[in-house]
Amino acid sequence: MPRDWKFSADYYSRSLYVLETALGEVAAYRSWRAFDLGPEYPVDKRYAAMPALTKQDVRQHFPQGLLPNDSDFKRGLANGEIAFVKTSGTIDSSVTNIWNQKWWDASERASWKLNSYANKIATGSHPEAILANPLNVGFISDTVELPMGKRRLARFLYLNEKTDPLSWTSEYMDRMIRELEIFKPVVLEANPSLLAKLCRYIATTKKTVFQPQLIVFTYEYPSAFHYRQIRRVFDVPIASSYGTTETGYVFMQCEKGKFHQNSEFCRVDFHPLKPEHGGPRLGRILVTTFNNPWYYIVRFDVGDLVRIDERGECPCGRDSGLILEAIEGRLTNVTLTCSGRLVSLRELDKALSVLEGIDEYRLEQPGEGVYHLYLVSQRRDKDRLSEQASEILKGLYGRDAEVSVSYQDAIPPEGSGKYSLAKTLFPVEIEHYLDENYVTD
Repeated sequence: MPRDWKFSADYYSRSLYVLETALGEVAAYRSWRAFDLGPEYPVDKRYAAMPALTKQDVRQHFPQGLLPNDSDFKRGLANGEIAFVKTSGTIDSSVTNIWNQKWWDASERASWKLNSYANKIATGSHPEAILANPLNVGFISDTVELPMGKRRLARFLYLNEKTDPLSWTSEYMDRMIRELEIFKPVVLEANPSLLAKLCRYIATTKKTVFQPQLIVFTYEYPSAFHYRQIRRVFDVPIASSYGTTETGYVFMQCEKGKFHQNSEFCRVDFHPLKPEHGGPRLGRILVTTFNNPWYYIVRFDVGDLVRIDERGECPCGRDSGLILEAIEGRLTNVTLTCSGRLVSLRELDKALSVLEGIDEYRLEQPGEGVYHLYLVSQRRDKDRLSEQASEILKGLYGRDAEVSVSYQDAIPPEGSGKYSLAKTLFPVEIEHYLDENYVTD
């Protein structure tokens, strides 16, 4: 696995500044001083010796404990420099964050440079339509449909105000199609599951739809089925943008399909899994933010797995920062084989992708060696489809796997508004699967 990543001197100076400011002036990291190897060590080793910042840590120290001692967050709130923003999610996963719009916008602009299409068309004033669950972004109105003007904000048009996509009617989706034609967005940003749902309707009804210059996936993991359904309707470039509310824009998918680190605005530390679970190329990432004086996020566990590119280079020519072959899905979406090997969402999705006629799926693992697959499909040969799906899962999880396949009219999203394609119904502690030898290397 490549280890000699190319970073600028400025990257290391920012890394050092954030670390030393956090250790010296930010209360949340006071206890971290005991882990610091000291200034005589390279900054990478000093970071590697530190623990990970969790959402629980953020909740515990919010807000003053995540700012330098001399920062006055009440002043920042009063003059509009910052705001408090709560992420969507369950009680356990939801976090209130300090929102710095100016920093967020700058992070997004830097990420556009990592994709040639985005870099060419994104001006910062370009019209952009967003198809997302309003629990994630936008305006919520589940009882009354909002007119187009009530879903406009600056250069953005939010196409959906309903928190339950199962409530979408054909008339509602026709409204989305009509508004895309009226608004003519340069960029369409979308939850892949919601855009796929709209595209299934468009394809079935043989309607036409306005073609933006670029589709950007965000908020969720885009499955192979999402891509397949969206490609039936949209013939435009597609890229995935990866980030979090806490960390801003972390990776952007380039025009060649690989993911490049937004190293102007964040540091990323990679921690591989043990070889038997997919390491050293598969692992988790810990993100440290740059350039945000209002919120010190150091080695934040974003809760996702990524796969490092084998060669550490890309045909697009960009060579600064980490290069990923893929985002492999959230840690909450991992499952385990009968022998206890960790299976990422991407590995599962790739295995299931050979199936034809699948609208949606969700795999749940209630216990060791037990797997329930829920499918939405218009195929009539359900018995044959069940046999095919079961054989695929037994090939992935083990011949002794107890597999059941059932069918639904639709699959609802999680309480966060996002779709979960796979999950265990028991806790999986990622620390048990990490390669500790890498950290002490």
